[in-house]
Amino acid sequence: MALYMKAAEILEKAEKKQGALKTLVYDSKFANIKQLFALVCETQKFSSILQEIIESTKLLKQTKMKMDLAKVLVYDLLIGRGVKCGGSWKAMMMKHRPRLQAALARMKVKQKVSRNEDLLPVSVQLNAGDLLPRYVRVNTLKTTVEDAVDYLKRDGFSYLGEAWRLEDFSLKEKVFVKDLHLPELLVFSPKTDFHDHFLYKAGHIILQDKASCLPAYLLNPPPDCHVIDACAAPGNKTSHLAAIMKNKGRLFAFDLDPKRLATMSTLLLRAGITCQQLANQDFLKVDPDSPQYKDVEYVLLDPSCSGSGMVCLRDNTSADQEKEQARLASLASFQLRCLNHGLKFPRLKRLVYSTCSIHSQENEEVVAACLQQNPGFRLVPLLPQWPERGLEPLSQCLRASITKTRTHGFFVALLEKHGDAGNTKQEPAVQISEPETTQHTPPLFEKRPAASGDDFEASEMEDTPTPAAEQTDGSPSKKKRRKKKKAAAAE
Repeated sequence: MALYMKAAEILEKAEKKQGALKTLVYDSKFANIKQLFALVCETQKFSSILQEIIESTKLLKQTKMKMDLAKVLVYDLLIGRGVKCGGSWKAMMMKHRPRLQAALARMKVKQKVSRNEDLLPVSVQLNAGDLLPRYVRVNTLKTTVEDAVDYLKRDGFSYLGEAWRLEDFSLKEKVFVKDLHLPELLVFSPKTDFHDHFLYKAGHIILQDKASCLPAYLLNPPPDCHVIDACAAPGNKTSHLAAIMKNKGRLFAFDLDPKRLATMSTLLLRAGITCQQLANQDFLKVDPDSPQYKDVEYVLLDPSCSGSGMVCLRDNTSADQEKEQARLASLASFQLRCLNHGLKFPRLKRLVYSTCSIHSQENEEVVAACLQQNPGFRLVPLLPQWPERGLEPLSQCLRASITKTRTHGFFVALLEKHGDAGNTKQEPAVQISEPETTQHTPPLFEKRPAASGDDFEASEMEDTPTPAAEQTDGSPSKKKRRKKKKAAAAE
């Protein structure tokens, strides 16, 4: 019952806009973070439907429950995987199940739909419906992309090679491709679950949204350097940095929350990371002039944000705009302080700033204010082939979204110190772009029509149920495209 009580508590706070759902989940100190997040996320999505069912059956009056607790219980009973508690609570829910099921069935008949998802408002269906694939990052400290692909093929998966465009991400079950931007990222159908897979348990693969892979990938710290991950937990980006550094050098990782840091320590251990130095410390209180950090040249800063880019955090309830703007202003102020602080390290060459927010207040406006206050730094243009840019005039930055990149909403900026000879032109976009891809004439991405479903393979966290994508596989034309690609490379 602890799961439902905690989920109800978080749902109430989230719906009252008392914090980002992701932050609320981590602050809860609950043992199974992924399970809790999935339950709250899905319950929130179906909130209005659940409330109608609860009110029409007079469940609160008969059980003396509060609405938020009733919602999470009814969600699992009718839509989820069944009530997971035992004792009197389960007996009570099973007693009312026939009436609750009948109320749900009446709603479907009335709206002339057959699926639970079709009861959702169109706007929610559209947000949830641009299906996010299951992204899997190969941990190159333990294996290679080629070996991981071979293992998966032997395990019954079908490999279609490297993707050419966004449409190649519409995949059947047990079919996968290699990402067209990030060479160590594999792409699977949305419902593919790896939590019990050997490669995941052995730390050979990391479950991480593509947008969340961008910060470390673009920072691109070389082996043997010193790097700071300023707000590190729960550690996916940290493990990515360590892999890029080949586990050589020193990686300082800070986080204020000891629970998150403990989770991170477990993740890094599984991934085989040994170059890290974890600290339960506020990054803003780290002294840039300390001898310990005299060789720090790279900083990854992914501070607390509104989380508005995460698929399952999107809701369509009318918020108090004044309160919301005040919250965004407070977050932006904190983010700017972190960014300014990150630029104070004396030997710093580059800093990546990222958020999982769609709001310009937390993204372009923070970066613009920082550049104005720190004229010794400038923006590095990133991935010219990436389809979604930062809002003008900061088009050097990247944005990510469900429709244009098939990821969670995200923002990334790379700041570089002036006058670093040999670095100003060594843009990650050049180093990490594959020549064949950048020379390819046809568009790398085409905008997809909305599909149906929802996913949060969080940019940091790992899993929430995702409906399967419809198959529109373009594999018959893949050989022709590959021939054209080779011809273009030969020219």
